[in-house]
Amino acid sequence: MSKKPKPHPQQNHFLAALDPDVQERLFPHLELVPLPLRSLMYESGRTMRHVYFPTDSIISLQYIMENGASTAILVVGNEGLLGISLLMSGQGTPSRSIVQSAGHAYRLPRPKVKEEFNRHGQLLLLMLRYTQALITQVAQTAVCNRHHSIDQQLCRWLLLSIDRLSHNQLNMTQEFIGNMLGVRREGVTQAALKLQQQGVISYSRGLIKVLDRDKLEALSCECYGVVKKETEMLLPYLPKRQVITDVAAIPVVKLPIV
Repeated sequence: MSKKPKPHPQQNHFLAALDPDVQERLFPHLELVPLPLRSLMYESGRTMRHVYFPTDSIISLQYIMENGASTAILVVGNEGLLGISLLMSGQGTPSRSIVQSAGHAYRLPRPKVKEEFNRHGQLLLLMLRYTQALITQVAQTAVCNRHHSIDQQLCRWLLLSIDRLSHNQLNMTQEFIGNMLGVRREGVTQAALKLQQQGVISYSRGLIKVLDRDKLEALSCECYGVVKKETEMLLPYLPKRQVITDVAAIPVVKLPIV
């Protein structure tokens, strides 16, 4: 059995978009770390010591209520990074970060990221654009959770998730999805069953495969389209949706400083 190749930093599109001189300063300090499913990255109120750049994993940021209920407010994958609050003069975050889809990430110590950020160059520009994209995702999630059905929320969440991976499948239980969406598991079960009956997804033993992406988009609410459009406008370094198996084939688009 062939060994799975080690993830490369440029599998994270944010890192890949950095100019060579910025990469030369940062890449030697990158540390590859595995991210097991459901592992806790940061707890609410805890000091954050690293910024994480996912390569083939997804991290969900959740808000936890006093009664223990939780809702995911945004997802982070290979389009960006976890730890933006460190660069906004914060030491921690009011949300909890948990691995939604297992994989890997490269991490950088906080001082190294802040040193590059304070150069007021390309990293600063990309961080500000990425922050605006996250704000849009959080705002649209709040609207979606209030006004749209569980069926539509599930479609939106599946689309946002696979957009941040190089494949079309997710490993997670319906209970875990319910926690992500802040709804009961029974509601997720019914919504997932409808999608299976329409041939949009397959679901077995915690493995969800998206079979018909176009139909999934058609069944989703407008919230997904709003987030996708804004993200693509703010982050032009993102490649068009495709399944990538060869790291060398990952498109690298440089974002000029203006």
